[in-house]
Amino acid sequence: MTTNRPARGGRDTEQMAPYEVARIFRVSPATVTRWARVGLLPSTRTQGGHRRFERAHVLAHLERLASEGEADRIRNATGGD
Repeated sequence: MTTNRPARGGRDTEQMAPYEVARIFRVSPATVTRWARVGLLPSTRTQGGHRRFERAHVLAHLERLASEGEADRIRNATGGD
């Protein structure tokens, strides 16, 4: 379930739960939590201690992974290192 919560500065941002992010990337929620722990995907915590991810950060991470995959595909096709 996504929710809109006021972020710092008073603007609304769409927040996502780990299971929602996991569905997008086709990984487990534990993997998403691990990404947050190591700093690959920024997150915030609710007052109850649950992680939430800003949709813009999730989409940026998805684009990064896609562009890295495309670069790898081109590198492998051309025989470059």
